[in-house]
Amino acid sequence: MSLELEQAEPCAFVSQTLHHGIHSIILKHQQQTQTESIMYTLYAILSIITVCGNLLVIISIIYFKQLHTPTNSLILSLAVADLLVGIVVFPFSMAFSLSSCIYHEVIFCKVRSSFDISLSTASILNLCCISVDRYCAVCQPLTYRTRITHRGIVVMILLSWGVSALIGICVIIAGLNNDKCEERCLIDVLIENTIGPILSFYLPVIIMLCIYLKIFLVAQRQARSIQNTKSGATVSKMERKATKTLAIVLGVFLLCWTPFFLCITVLPFINDSVPIPLIETLNWLALSNSMLNPFIYAFFYSWFRSAFRIIISGKIFRGDYTNSKLL
Repeated sequence: MSLELEQAEPCAFVSQTLHHGIHSIILKHQQQTQTESIMYTLYAILSIITVCGNLLVIISIIYFKQLHTPTNSLILSLAVADLLVGIVVFPFSMAFSLSSCIYHEVIFCKVRSSFDISLSTASILNLCCISVDRYCAVCQPLTYRTRITHRGIVVMILLSWGVSALIGICVIIAGLNNDKCEERCLIDVLIENTIGPILSFYLPVIIMLCIYLKIFLVAQRQARSIQNTKSGATVSKMERKATKTLAIVLGVFLLCWTPFFLCITVLPFINDSVPIPLIETLNWLALSNSMLNPFIYAFFYSWFRSAFRIIISGKIFRGDYTNSKLL
């Protein structure tokens, strides 16, 4: 009888251990599933906000004749780029962020990377073109109409999209070459981590910083020039408003994009591998700029807010509002 008890005790211990292990695996799987569900929900919300916000901008500019201006043509191009980010890049990123695609050498991941970089570059370059337009409007108002023509706007838009497409194609070519090399070729490292970021980010950022600094200085000078007719409090308010607007534009842009591009620039030169969740988080932070652009470049204008109210209320389906005077 004692022998049977001695044999039963190990069996009971093994059974209990096995049951505990299975329970832990099931619990871990449930927690992982819940985490993935939360992440998918968050990504889907970001994608929907990006698509809806940029659709409002696109419909407003196309529908209302008052908004048919050279500046709004650049905003329209920016909204199209950001809309495609929401439709194409966000779903790809949503699928691959959770499957760690960044270290997988499959063609799907290369296509995702190409769309990601090319559309994001188009968004950045359109922002740069908008800054050039604002410079001419603020700093050279008398010659603005002769300098910024519809033909010039079309050229800027085509250049923005052409450079973006070229960079995206180079990324795919560089990725395909990696399959033929035991180690990453020097030319591929230069394209993906040096030349690409310079053309896609660093150069446009330098241009935008210089332009907005010049606009800020001119705005300050204009505020001082009317000091004789306006009170000091009014001038101070104008300067604060200009400072706030430029801070929002540049601050949000740099906050979203700088961490990601700094990371991919230094990535080949460090021995320790960067955690995949960190890279994906920085990538999502950069992509969120496409969601914020409609708020920055459109929602701050009263005539866009009036257009949005007409569109959201459905009035454009009940009458002709194309010639409406937007406040």
